[in-house]
Amino acid sequence: MITYQSSDIEKNFLTDNETKGALDVLEWAYSSYKSEDIIYACSFGIEGIVLIDLISRVKQDASIFFLDTNVHFQETYDVIEKVKKRYPTLSIKLVEPKISLQEQEKQYGKELWKSDPNQCCHLRKVVPLQDILSTKEAWISGLRREQSPTRQNTNFVNRDHKFKNIKICPLIHWTWKDIWRYAHRKDLDYNVLHDKGYPSIGCSHCTVPAIKEDDFRSGRWQGQSKLECGLHEDVSGR
Repeated sequence: MITYQSSDIEKNFLTDNETKGALDVLEWAYSSYKSEDIIYACSFGIEGIVLIDLISRVKQDASIFFLDTNVHFQETYDVIEKVKKRYPTLSIKLVEPKISLQEQEKQYGKELWKSDPNQCCHLRKVVPLQDILSTKEAWISGLRREQSPTRQNTNFVNRDHKFKNIKICPLIHWTWKDIWRYAHRKDLDYNVLHDKGYPSIGCSHCTVPAIKEDDFRSGRWQGQSKLECGLHEDVSGR
């Protein structure tokens, strides 16, 4: 396991002005960990699209996966296929839960995402991610500090106590404008739902257009006291 001092890494990586440290972080990550020990968990929102492009500049055969809950928007699956064609050397895989929607309904009742969204996220996201990360030393995430109050303390490199490894977040200093400026400059494909008021895109049952202009995740889990799906708890490693 790589050891680090977060404050030292922060200073070193911020020398990259073009990408606010992101490229330096990725170069450090892929030089510090073996290919089989590091993976990118991508949601294929606009941050993910930008991060894939940055990764392709550093590691053309990087491993990337998408947690396919089987209830995503068709627009999400469409953009995944476009990204696969644009970056044919990247290893992009869709990972499904071990429990099917039919089995889930039998065990937990119909529309679990309404009655117990935390349990639904646990079964369809957290458990599959645990399985994948159990064999990895590090994983990459597209978290940004601007996204929500729960992410404001995220560092470039974080001890992930939940999954017992290292979480690397290259985009922490990027703003929403930075993300879109890069995407348009590079003419990147992206989920068309972003043009319809969805800054954050999750499962179709639990995502609506954002209701607050300054809250990127206000369209997630409407009517619930839920802010995260459970993948990014304790993101700062504290």
